[in-house]
Amino acid sequence: MAKKNKRPAAVRMATPAAPVEFNPDYSTVKKDLARIGILAGTFFTALIVLSFFIK
Repeated sequence: MAKKNKRPAAVRMATPAAPVEFNPDYSTVKKDLARIGILAGTFFTALIVLSFFIK
């Protein structure tokens, strides 16, 4: 007689591992984005000012 509702070993689910806390540090990314924003604003303002002198 065949066994019923018995899964093969390859299909059985493993017990989940303990959850790992994901807590990245984005402080350097925020500093870089602030620097990029300041530089972009400075260059954009310089282009607008220069456009008044170039005719």
